[in-house]
Amino acid sequence: MNPDAAQIWRAPRWALAVLLALLGMLGPFSIDTYLPAFSGIARSLGATPGEMQQTLSAYLFGFAFMNLFHGALSDSLGRRPVVLWGIAVFTLASAGCALSQSIGQLVFFRALQGLSTGAGIVVSRAVIRDMFPPAQAQKVMSQVTIYFGVAPAIAPIIGGWLFVHLDWHSIFWFLTFVGVALWTANYKLLPETLHLSHRQPFEVGHLMRGYWQLGSNPRFFLLALASGIPFNGMFLYVLSAPAFLGDHLQLSPAQFFWLFLLTIAGIMLGAWCSGRMAGRLPPKQQIRYGFSVMLGISVVNVVANLLFAPHAAWALFPIAIFAFGWALMVPVVTLLVLDLHPERRGMASSVQAFIGSTANGIVAGVVAPLVMHSTVALALTSIGMLCIGLLAWLWLHRRWPEIGRAIDGH
Repeated sequence: MNPDAAQIWRAPRWALAVLLALLGMLGPFSIDTYLPAFSGIARSLGATPGEMQQTLSAYLFGFAFMNLFHGALSDSLGRRPVVLWGIAVFTLASAGCALSQSIGQLVFFRALQGLSTGAGIVVSRAVIRDMFPPAQAQKVMSQVTIYFGVAPAIAPIIGGWLFVHLDWHSIFWFLTFVGVALWTANYKLLPETLHLSHRQPFEVGHLMRGYWQLGSNPRFFLLALASGIPFNGMFLYVLSAPAFLGDHLQLSPAQFFWLFLLTIAGIMLGAWCSGRMAGRLPPKQQIRYGFSVMLGISVVNVVANLLFAPHAAWALFPIAIFAFGWALMVPVVTLLVLDLHPERRGMASSVQAFIGSTANGIVAGVVAPLVMHSTVALALTSIGMLCIGLLAWLWLHRRWPEIGRAIDGH
C-alpha cells in the first residue's frame, strides 16, 4: 500500500471506485456493444459466421497476450502512463474498426482493441491495492464491480439502437467517443498511486524472474484458475448470444439486452453482498458461499434444459444467479492473488488476467462455436467451466488451508 495514499486521493472513496470502474468498462463495451449487429456486419462485409466469431477471438487473444505486460509495465513505469497509453491506442483502434471495409481489417483492429483495453482493467486492480488496506480494498473492489456492471447492461442496448437507427459503423464511432472521454477523464483525475520506493527495475532479467516467481507458484496458479475459469460459465452465454438468444430463444436483436440486464443485475447484487461481508467473514467462507451458489444453479440449469424446451421466460435466470455467485467470491480471490506477492501487484494482476482471458479466448474461438447449437450443450459446458475453478479452489484449500482464513489478510 502506498504510504501517501491519504494525500494522493482526498475525494470520497466511491469517487475513485467510479473512476476505476470507468476504466474497466472498456472491456465489456468492446464486446457487448457490437453483438446485436453481428448479422448486419456479416452481411455488410460478406463474412461467414465463423469469420465473425474471429472478431471476438482476435480481441480476446490480443487482450490475453498484452495482459502479461500491462501490469508489469505499471510496476516499473507507474500506473498512470500505462493507463493513458492504453486508452489512446483503444481509441485509435475503435476508429479503425469503424472505417474497416473488409472482415480482415475488422479482425485486425479488433485485435488492436484487445491489446489495449486490458490496461485499464489490469492496472485498476493494482491501484485499488495501492490505495487501501485489505478490508477496505475488498469494499472498493466490490464497488468497482457494481459500477462496472452497468456497462455491459447498457452496452447491447446502445449497440442495438445504433445498429437499428444508423448502421454498424456508428457502434465503433461510439466506442471511439467513449475512448476520448475516458482518456480526458483519466488525464485530469487519475493520480499516480505507485510509490517511488515500490517501483521495480525495468530490466528484462528482472521481469523474467518476476514471471517465473509467479508462474511457478502453485498457490498463485490455483487462485487464478479459481477466479478466472468460472467466469466462462456465464461468459459462454454472452459469446453465444447471437445463437442462444436469436436462434434458441427467438429474441430479436433489440431484445438481446435482457440477457445482459439480468446477468449484470446478478453481478451487481453479488458484488454488493461481497462488499457488505468484507471484514465480517473470513475470505474462504465467502468464497465457499460463491461456489455453492454457482454449483447449485448450474445443476438446476442442466436439469431444466434436459427436461424443458428453451424459453426466455426461464432460461435467462440461471445465468443471472450464476453471475451473483461469481461476483460474491471473485473480489476476495482477486485480493488473495494480489497479496501473494505484494511487491509485484501489477504483474500479479497481469498474469491473473492473462490466465482468465486466455480461457476466454479459447472459449470464444473453439468452445462456443462447438456448443452454441444446443442449449443442453451450453449448460453442460457452463458447469464444466465452473468445475475447473471449483477443483482448483478445493485443491488449494486442502494443500494450503491457511489461505483466506484471516479476516483482514496482510
